[in-house]
Formats: sequence, C-alpha cells, structure tokens
Amino acid sequence: MTATMTDTPPPAAPKADTGRTRSGRSLGQILMIVAGALLLVAAVRVITGADQLTSEGQVSAALALAVPIGLAGLAGLWSERAGVVNIGLEGMMILGTFGAGWIGWQTNPWLGLLCGIGFGVLGGLVHGVATVTFGVDHIVSGVAVNLLALGATQYLAKIFFSEGKAADAGGNPKQSPPVDSLPNIDVPGLSDALSSVEKHHWFLISDLAGILGGLVSDLSVVTLLAALLFVGSWWLLWRTAFGLRLRSCGENPVAAESLGVNVYRYKYAAVAVSGGLAGLGGAFLALVTSHTYLENQTGGRGYIGLAAMIFGNWRPGGLAMGAGLFGYSDALQLRNGGETVHALLLLLVVLLAVLAGWKLYKKALWQGAISAVVAVLVLVWYLLTDEVPSDFVGATPYVVTLLVLSLSAQRLRMPKADGMRYRKGQGK
Repeated sequence: MTATMTDTPPPAAPKADTGRTRSGRSLGQILMIVAGALLLVAAVRVITGADQLTSEGQVSAALALAVPIGLAGLAGLWSERAGVVNIGLEGMMILGTFGAGWIGWQTNPWLGLLCGIGFGVLGGLVHGVATVTFGVDHIVSGVAVNLLALGATQYLAKIFFSEGKAADAGGNPKQSPPVDSLPNIDVPGLSDALSSVEKHHWFLISDLAGILGGLVSDLSVVTLLAALLFVGSWWLLWRTAFGLRLRSCGENPVAAESLGVNVYRYKYAAVAVSGGLAGLGGAFLALVTSHTYLENQTGGRGYIGLAAMIFGNWRPGGLAMGAGLFGYSDALQLRNGGETVHALLLLLVVLLAVLAGWKLYKKALWQGAISAVVAVLVLVWYLLTDEVPSDFVGATPYVVTLLVLSLSAQRLRMPKADGMRYRKGQGK
C-alpha cells in the first residue's frame, strides 16, 4: 500500500514479467526455503516433544483459518495491482458474512455463498465509485466502507433477524438463524494411511504425513474453490493480455491509456473482483466456520489479509504462504495453548540467529547485533519457562504478523501507481 497520495504519474512504464519473483527468488529457491522450514519445524518437534506442531488436526485447522485471510489478501492483490488501495476489505468481508447468513438460512447455503459474493461486489463498487470516479483518497474511502458496512449490517440484522420467522428459528439482533452445511470432501483411503504414519512420530516422515493429511482430510468445497481462485488469479493476471493491461493500470495508467487501455474500466473490474473475493471470504466465515452470521465475525481478518498480501509482495504465491503462516499461528493458539506456543520460541531463536548471521555477513552490523541480542533473550525465556502466558498466546497471530512484515519489508516492491489519483487524459 502507499503512504502518499499524489496526482503525478510514475515515470516508468510497466516492465515485462520474468520467470523470477519480484524479490529476485526463483521457484527453485522458494522450494528450498520451504524444505528448510519443514526440516526446522520437524527438528523443533522432536526436540520439544510438541507433536501438535505438524499434526493433521493442526494443519487442518490452520487451513480453515487461512482461507478467509487468503481470500481477503487475494482481494487486495486484485485491487492494488490495478492501482486502487483497498483498506475497505474488512467492510467487504462483513457484507459477505451478512449476505451469506441472510440468504443462506432462508434458502440454501449455495445461494448464501453467491449472495455473500454479491454483497462484497457491491462494497467494492462503492469503493470504486469513490476512488476511481470521484478521486477520493483511497485510505479515506476504505475506512468509510468499513464503517458503513459495519453500521449497515448491524442495522439490517436488527430488522431481519430479531423478529418473526427468523427469531423463532434462533435469530437475534447479533446473529442469523443457523445455516445448513456445505459439503466436505475427504480423499478415500489416503487420509487413514497418512494418519497411521503420523502416529509413529518419525522425524520428517511423520511430519510430512501430518501436513499432507491435514490438506486432504475434511476439506470444505469453498477451500477447494479458494485454491482454484489463487491459481486462476495467477494465470489471469500474469499470463493473459487482460492481466497485463490491468497491471499496467497499477504501474503507469498514463502509459496504459496512450496504448488504448480503458483505465477506468479495468480499475472498476479490479475493485469489483476484489469485493467479490472479500465477500467470499466473509461467506466462508458464515457458512463454513460457524454456520451462522455473527456480529463482528471477521475479527480483523481483512487487515491481516492485507498484511499477508504485503508479505507476499503483491504476488499470489507469496500471499498464499503468508496466509498459511498467519492461519497456522492462529490455530496454534486456539487449539494448543501455551505449551505448544512455547515450543515455537525455540524456532524463533533459530530464525533470529540465522537473520543475525545474514545481516552481519551483509555488513549490516547494527541490525545483526540487535537480532543476535533478541535471539539470546528469547533463548533465555525458553530455557527458564515451561509455557507462554495465556495473554501472550492470544496475541500470537498478531505478533507473527508484525515480525513477518518487519523481516520482509526490505524486499517489497508495490505497484508504482498504487493509490495515485488518475484522470483520463492527464498525461496530455
């Protein structure tokens, strides 16, 4: 996201995409990083005896918690790749939860899912009218969408859920009546086999079995849809002419206009898709996580989705990794409490030590020294305690968010025209 809103277009035209990520890492390097992280987590599990770190239940819970965050981040990616900063993701998710709960209990969850997406699109278009057509500051418009969505859904919930048929079915001003479940999917035979291997607690092998088991067991159809949307978004934005034109609107809209691109149309398409994806994330919370609409159900996931998008450097692959990390940390504190989170302190020590060595190698002496000192302090904390206090456990996802953003900040490269006001013909 951008901290400065100006009317001056960026000087450089968008460059052609390459086979490497924006941070300069190839696919092979990313796979090596993932493999190294898996080895490290497996070693920490064996040393600490915290078998829940890579259990099937942990991974399954992490996946369920990561989906709405990932969809919110993907929504932000679509919008910001077209040059529209979307702080209003939280509000669009709120609209999605209400739409899914409202229509879902009256008809069926599939129509509720569509209605959640539709409500999110409506929120995205409101943001588009304000920013694209009227040139309102993107941050101000996003905050306004969040406030309007919260107020509107609270008002409508009192009207539709607290009286008559809805009240008789279990509704009240803060929640809708229960909604029927969407189907879940298991891979026959594979889930049981992986669970059997996991129970042996073998180094790395059981860890892989637990992770794969969590990815193929009790999957919601919305989770599969979200995975397809990530792949589809990557292909559409980076492998098609439509995606090139849309991304050019976020890099240099004046240059795009000079080549015949209707910048307004592409920006509106981006914010509409962005709203629909955020609404789908809200619908997931209402239909899959709780089977009902609840007030304040999103719990800041729209903002965490933005953090995941920034961590992913405005790319779908990195965004998916960020959402998975945040979902994993949230699942740890919800399922296991202080003892398992305590095991992560040892993992944090290793990561800080590696970071300190890298910074010292790069001659960044102050940063390396600070990382080393923090690593020593965390090690002392780990050695002198048996579990993490409950207050800190609840803050684990947010602490992870801050740490990840601080460590990844140096390699970020957002779209050059992200958040800048654009007017047709301004380059003439």
